This record gives sequence, structure tokens and C-alpha cells, in this order.
Amino acid sequence: MSEMGPQPLHPIEKKILKALASVDQADLEELARLSGLSIDQIRRGVEWLRAKQLITVKESENEVFSLGEYGARAIKIGLPERRLVNRVKKSGGTEEIAAVSRELGEEFAVALGLAKKNGWLRVEGGKLYPGKEYENREPEEDVLEKIAGEKEVARTELSPEELGAINTLKKRHEDFIKETKEKTIEIALTPKGRSTSKTTVLDEIDEITSDILRNGAWKERPLREIDVSSPAPTVHPGRTHPMRLFMDEVRETFLSQGFEEIFGPMSQSALWNFDALFIPQQHPAREMQDTFYISKLKAKLNGYADEIRAIKGVHESGADTGSRGWQYPWGVDEASRVVLRTHTTAVTISYLAEKKPEEAKVFSVGRVFRNEKPNYKHNPEFYQIEGVMVGAKLNVRNLIYVITKFYSKLGFHEIKFWPTFFPYTEPSFQTMAFRKETGRWMELGGMGPFRPEVTLPLGIKNPVLAWGLSLDRLVMLRYHVDDIRQLFGPNIGWLRKLKVS
Repeated sequence: MSEMGPQPLHPIEKKILKALASVDQADLEELARLSGLSIDQIRRGVEWLRAKQLITVKESENEVFSLGEYGARAIKIGLPERRLVNRVKKSGGTEEIAAVSRELGEEFAVALGLAKKNGWLRVEGGKLYPGKEYENREPEEDVLEKIAGEKEVARTELSPEELGAINTLKKRHEDFIKETKEKTIEIALTPKGRSTSKTTVLDEIDEITSDILRNGAWKERPLREIDVSSPAPTVHPGRTHPMRLFMDEVRETFLSQGFEEIFGPMSQSALWNFDALFIPQQHPAREMQDTFYISKLKAKLNGYADEIRAIKGVHESGADTGSRGWQYPWGVDEASRVVLRTHTTAVTISYLAEKKPEEAKVFSVGRVFRNEKPNYKHNPEFYQIEGVMVGAKLNVRNLIYVITKFYSKLGFHEIKFWPTFFPYTEPSFQTMAFRKETGRWMELGGMGPFRPEVTLPLGIKNPVLAWGLSLDRLVMLRYHVDDIRQLFGPNIGWLRKLKVS
């Protein structure tokens, strides 16, 4: 189907032309009513039609008057001069000036002056008497009643006398009358627009609905052409955050290798967060500048008396682990302090203490907190991937194999392991991944077999392989993010454009 008019017309434009063809001219509100379009659609369509010279748009401004606070009060109880003359009439035709002055207060002087000017009152010997003209109304009263009756009155609807009365009231007080400017827009067809409205098919079907198919309207009315080459509007539907998607992928990777997911609270006792990991109570990592403590709160360590005695012995002398321990007096009060967990290892340690498994493969993914200054690779709040394997014949080779396979399933193949130190594993390794964008290796987390000082006090006899890996930095590698803070910021544009694999 080809467009008969001189220019292609949008459905909105056609509806506006159809509405204008039935009237000489209309404003925006009337066009919206006649066409069934919204005001925003009308504004948009009017601009398109004006650019095509199919309509004329006449804009004008008019002053509109409405009652202010003083005006509304005057309608309710009368102008001061009217109240004054009514008081005199009510008293029998005479009134002492002093008594009326006290009643009207600061309004008395103005009221008396205007009442005398209007011929409503006369003054003799300190008394007030009705004047010859006291029955007459003043123009100010009439114009106030007119505005009150119509709520709003345009300047063009007022006579010169009424405008003069309004000016008089505004001089008395600005809150008698409120004056606003109202913009009006009148839209009409040009000769070209009227011709187009007659020659262009305005009553097209914009979309096929079940009703149109049932009643056969599609046979009687033409279908609107669709330009399939026109760009489609960008849609931004709700979507899962890339961090959450990656967490689910991490879970699936471990579950597919036969691991079980475990969970634990974000607030932990220092016993499970530090002491059970053979971290001495005077260790720098336990200072407030590195750890978030919850003040005035102590953890209840009921049910773990044997473990606590064993942990105390390991810290003070090494007990029966073959170690000399840390050689200091260990205190349960310090172990009872409550912290926001600094690693998810606290979850696996409490799991081992409770279950005491001979064999196990468990992992957890959770949020951890450290009192660090934010920068491109550190955040005080981040996510960690934690896991342990327990078994009689497990060794470092098994650990390296599992972690390498884990990274490979996630698409990270350039991985290396670097010797390091942790108080609770021996030997200890740092796992690192290569970033092609920077040409540098990025630190991803630590790993190693738990020391006997960690496992024996918990009643675990078999070797335990453990790891704690950064999830945030893996997300940075996956999505080529240079600053870890971007993962948690309010950059909606980045989230919308991100291609999630």
C-alpha cells in the first residue's frame, strides 16, 4: 500500500489530522479528547505536523485572576469598610468611634477613610452615623464576588471598571487578588493540511487484534504500512545482576564436582573467625583497623567446651600437635568477641567442629568484611568462595587439581600458584590469574592443607585441604572491569550494556 499524501504520516499525526478535520481549531486538551491520544503524544504530533506545514499553531498568553487569602476572607466576612458600616447600622444608626476602633484594630483607619469616601458614614462629635450612600456597593465588592463565583477570571473577560477595582485592591494588599499568566495554544489545519486530511487514509488499522480478526474489520479498513528497516526502540528489561549470575555459575561448578554447599551467619565469634584457625590473639589482623567488631556483644560458646580447651592448649603450648604454639596466655573473653566475618573460612571451621567428618567436600559463597580503604582492587565488603575437602589420602596435588579444574570450568586457563604464608595452612599457596588487558597477574586467593594446630583441636584426624578465593576479582576478569568498586556502584548504563555470558 502506498501513501497518497505528499509525505509519510505517523499514526499519531493521522489521528490529530482526523480530529482537526472535524473542528475549525482546538487546543491541546480538546485534541487529546477528540483523538484519544495522551497530552504528550499530542505535543509530539503537533510539532511533527507543524514542521510539515500541515497545521498552524497560535500561542498566546493571558492573565488570569483568582482570590488570594485576603480576598477569600473578604468574601466570607466582608471588606473592612463594609463591616464598619454594618456595625453602625446594627447598633441603631450611631456608634462610638472608640468602641469600633478597638474591634477593627489596625483595619479601622483604612475602613473609616473608605467608608467616608464612599459616602457610607459621617463623623460627628466622636460618633459615627450612616451616610446617604451607605446602601451603595463599591466596585471592589462586585469584582471579588465575580472572581469567587468563577474561581478564575481572565483579563479579557473583565471590563475597564473591573480591572480598575482589581488594581485598587492590589494596592491595598497584594493578597487580595492572585494574578497568574496562562499560556494557550490554538491549533488549526493549513490549506495543505486540510487537503492532506481529505486525500490521506486516516482510518488505518495500526495493529492486528483478536477483535479485528473476529469482526472482519481488516477486510474493510486498510492496514498501516510498517517500515521493517526502522530501528527498534531499545528495551531495558529487568535482569539479574552479573555478580549474582556469576555466583550461580560458581555454585554449579562445585556442585558438578560432587561438593555440597554450606551456609553460615555473617557475624561470627572470634573463636571461629580467628582462634580456631590458629591465629594468635595479638595478631595484627585482629586489630580494629583491620576487622569490624560489633561492640557490647559477646558470643555464647555453649556446647564446645572440649574444643575450646583444645584450642587454648594449642595456642599456649602446642598441646599434642607437635607444635610449640604461640607461647602466650590465651583468653576466652577475646574469643567471645563478635566480628563481621573477615573470611568465609569461619563457616567451614564451625562446620568441621560440629560434624567432625572423616570425608567431606563442602563449599560456601558469601559476603565478608575487612576494614580496608577502598581502591581499584580492594573494598571493605566483598564476596569470597570458600571450600574444604577432608579425606585420608588427600594431598597438595589433589588441591591444585581441584582448584585448576574449578578455574578452567569458569573459563580461566592461565593460572599459577605462588608460595606464601598463612597461620592456618602449611604449605600455603597464593593462586593467581593472568590479565591480558594489563599484562599482569592478579591475586585471587589463598589455599593449602590445614595445619594440625587447626584440625586436631576440632577432632579431625584426616588431612583437610582448604581454600578461600575472591569472587569479585573473578567477575572483574570475566567482564573486563578495572575497578572493583564498579561492581557495586549505581552505574545503570554499564549494567544495561554489559553482555553477560
